[in-house]
Amino acid sequence: MPEKVIIIGSGPAGWTAAIYAARANLEPLVFAGRPKSSPSLVLPGGQLMLTTDVENYPGFPEGVTGPKMMAYFEQQAVRFGTRIVTDEGMNPDVSDPDDGHSSKYQDCKSVDFSSRPFTVVGEDDKVYESHSVIVATGATANWIGLENEQRLAISGGGVSACAVCDGAMPIFRNKELGVVGGGDSAVEEATYLTKFASKVYMIHRRDKLRASKIMQKRALDNPKIEVLWNKVVVDVLGDASITGVRLRDTGTDEESDRQLGGLFVAIGHTPATEFLQGQLELDAKGYVKLKDTYRSTTSVEGVFAAGDVSDSVYRQAVTAAGMGCKAAMDAERWLADQGLD
Repeated sequence: MPEKVIIIGSGPAGWTAAIYAARANLEPLVFAGRPKSSPSLVLPGGQLMLTTDVENYPGFPEGVTGPKMMAYFEQQAVRFGTRIVTDEGMNPDVSDPDDGHSSKYQDCKSVDFSSRPFTVVGEDDKVYESHSVIVATGATANWIGLENEQRLAISGGGVSACAVCDGAMPIFRNKELGVVGGGDSAVEEATYLTKFASKVYMIHRRDKLRASKIMQKRALDNPKIEVLWNKVVVDVLGDASITGVRLRDTGTDEESDRQLGGLFVAIGHTPATEFLQGQLELDAKGYVKLKDTYRSTTSVEGVFAAGDVSDSVYRQAVTAAGMGCKAAMDAERWLADQGLD
């Protein structure tokens, strides 16, 4: 028999959708995914897996680590009957909050939304059928691609891709910080960090910013922001935590070191939609396009989207969780209308 709902993704949106769907007796099946390091750093559980301390999610007054929070989300989903696709089949076992994500969980390889029931193919080529699907695969930060950059990002050593998520943490306060990038997002990150940092250096490979005129003015007029023009980061320095970066001048090839207490990479995000292979309508940036701003409906009836895979603006755990709630409720109502609940 086809599943009632398959959820693809295991970040705040995916697990929240699973919690709501499970409590509605839809017995959701989740493709939680596996860790990857190429072409971008991807960890099941979403961007929170790269956040040492989460202090802005309601309900955790003392804060909580990102991986532990995602393990709690997962445990709650499984408690109500969520199943997870693993190498050994559909397994209700959950990740340990202290050990991290289970390596046995499978990725979704491909989907076919051209006919009902929909089909979802796992890594082992096993085909699953479902009356509805929730896509919650998120978006990954674009990293520079340096070994020490990614190591320190995973370990919480002062490298991040989200200033709003991490910038207020004690380890970054009153420090000189770096922001890599020259677009609107980089200016926003740098401006936000000036609330906590003693100085913010924007590291940009060109001699002018790509940001809009108004955003450029905001950065250039801020006394706490200094732009390091024509520079690229060729190494991130530090062992347990970042101590600085090695820069190369794009004009002269001369290298120099800059001491920093933190580095924020703001060179964009890539939505995890490649596996869809044209099955859903995407926007110009590759994000799943929603038919209604206030709903989770996509271009295919019975397929819903939630979280950063369809949100290029906020990219926060709490907004993703809210979208996961909406997607599960939309799926439940749609299934009921079809007489499939």
